[in-house]
Amino acid sequence: MAKGEALERELEACGALLRGHFLLSSGRHSPGYVQCALLLADTKRARAAGAELARALGALGVAADSVLSPALGGVIVGHEVAAALGVPFRFTEREGAEMKLRRGFALAQGERVVVVEDVVTTGKSTLETAAVAEAAGARVVAIASIIDRSGGGHGFRVPYASLLGLELPAWPAETCPLCQAGGPPAIKPGSRPRPVAGA
Repeated sequence: MAKGEALERELEACGALLRGHFLLSSGRHSPGYVQCALLLADTKRARAAGAELARALGALGVAADSVLSPALGGVIVGHEVAAALGVPFRFTEREGAEMKLRRGFALAQGERVVVVEDVVTTGKSTLETAAVAEAAGARVVAIASIIDRSGGGHGFRVPYASLLGLELPAWPAETCPLCQAGGPPAIKPGSRPRPVAGA
């Protein structure tokens, strides 16, 4: 998996990094949007990303018994990190507004868990997933993601590894400079199909 600027170019080349005016799931507006599913659609890239994050966690001295990811975005890369580490993989999902372990998944008392996400923006779903693990009696020992676009505002209290930090601002809708400039309205990612290159 490419690192730094090379990874950013790869994201742009496969359409996973978009520039424009976007409405994020947090309700904020941003001039950039990352859709890692497009990067991870290529199984070789997904495997490489998981292996690279596993190496980064190893460099931090993290020892894990399992990997836990929030659905849906963290599922592919979380599975690949777990495969690279040789540990079980599980995921949380929302039931209404609450993040939960479902599908018969369970965590053991004291189990060392790494929470893996595709993109960290505010850290909200990552922290909710960590809270689910802790409520089950497990111990969150680290967090990892392909992309960190939090600018350090994630609030994590355990070691954190990412492959790329992206400085993409996100503004409250009422103070969005793109809206104030009278440009096109914010697009909710995924709400419009993107033309396929070469089509």
